[in-house]
Amino acid sequence: MQLPAPGITILGLGPGAPALLTRQAWEVLNGIDEIYLRTRQHPTVAGFPENLTVQAFDNFYEQEADFATVYARIIEEVLVLGARPEGVVYAVPGHPFVAEATSPEIVRRAKEAGLAVQVIEGLSFVEPTLTVLRADPLPQTSVVDALEMVAAHHPSFPPDVPALVAQVYSKEIAAEVKITLMAVYPDEHPVQLVHAAGTADALVEELPLYEIDRSAHIGLLTSLYVPPVGAYTSFEGFQELVAHLRAPEGCPWDREQTHQTLRRNLIEEAYEALAALDSEDPALMREEFGDLLLQIVLHAQIATEYGEFTMAEVIQGIHTKLVSRHPHVFGDVDLEDAEAVIKNWERIKADERTSKGQNDKGLLDSIPVALPALTQAETFQKRAARVGFDWDDIQHVIDKICEEVEEVRSAPSDEERAAEIGDLLFAIVNLARWLDADPEAVLRATNLKFRERFRYIEQHAKAAGRELSEMSLAEMDALWDEAKKSEL
Repeated sequence: MQLPAPGITILGLGPGAPALLTRQAWEVLNGIDEIYLRTRQHPTVAGFPENLTVQAFDNFYEQEADFATVYARIIEEVLVLGARPEGVVYAVPGHPFVAEATSPEIVRRAKEAGLAVQVIEGLSFVEPTLTVLRADPLPQTSVVDALEMVAAHHPSFPPDVPALVAQVYSKEIAAEVKITLMAVYPDEHPVQLVHAAGTADALVEELPLYEIDRSAHIGLLTSLYVPPVGAYTSFEGFQELVAHLRAPEGCPWDREQTHQTLRRNLIEEAYEALAALDSEDPALMREEFGDLLLQIVLHAQIATEYGEFTMAEVIQGIHTKLVSRHPHVFGDVDLEDAEAVIKNWERIKADERTSKGQNDKGLLDSIPVALPALTQAETFQKRAARVGFDWDDIQHVIDKICEEVEEVRSAPSDEERAAEIGDLLFAIVNLARWLDADPEAVLRATNLKFRERFRYIEQHAKAAGRELSEMSLAEMDALWDEAKKSEL
């Protein structure tokens, strides 16, 4: 075979067994005198022609602390070798463009340098892995890198499709992958470790997810197959369901909805989610969060149909905003505590307003006018406190409440009295804020408590065959006290 000179030939060594080398790769190996390997740690090397001089970059792995640096050094070295009159043949495990970090960058850099590049195909680890699993990757299988998962807190693929995790080459990597997967998958989820696929030693190990890092067979040629966790578990699948409901063949009611007709639903579902939080019932929370999510996805689908925006843009927008407002997490800003984080957050938001030409927009202008009054009052107070507009200590807050009570008492008219009651409520919300109590939540809790105690009075009156209107206040008050005692 005629090799480009000067230039770079990137050759795929296949998944393991020398017999799985492509015919083209075998012809190249028999027609050259020297080859450079990313690593000698590959079974195919044992089947090379005897007269072939083999060089390898394994020493880079020993010298550097991370793979990124190793790969950068290998890329630089291959580019230098490729510029020689005789060029270079550089071989990598599997296929040059499947789970191989060096090849794409070598090709890009070679093009910039004017070096010719030839790619010799090779079977990747995927084909023999699917063979031993007896699995078809269609209609959808996610192929992911274990090294990427190690740095993640959540799997990057939908859980309702199979996933093939490459490069699970050590127990340490397996343990980190396991932790990431357990954010979605049950501990007992059945998975398969595939060892040495494409060699005579191929082995499929079936075990629960929590045990994968205990396998005695994990090595350089190990990958992990993760079956779906179950139907109807992905965000993408839920989007498709909502889009189907809105489609011509979908539901007449769903098709008729607009952003405006769904406003009440959004508010109601938000309040029902809050009620579920107050109940501290995980099953109810799960259900109500689903109902709330439906509203968000419905609005995004309607916006997509109207050409306003897509769900991808919604997610991209909030993702970008969170990253930009957390420079202490994703950047080099050093913030000591939560208070410093909040102050920096406000500074970033002010910069964002400036960049959007909204310099005249005040600190409180972005707070929705439709918020419940207690929540709105608390939000106003928190925003103002972030820039130092706050009492020095809680005693001043309590004194302010007492002052407002007196002003209610002394108000000369109903109109002024109503205004003073508003001031009193605002001051009480401020006390709740100082005590780290959510005023909306505590008042809801009190409302529920009142309802249950009053129901106690009603039930006992009914049991006695009496109407509430016939009972004296003292009688009802006695039953009220009984209800309070029954709560203890």
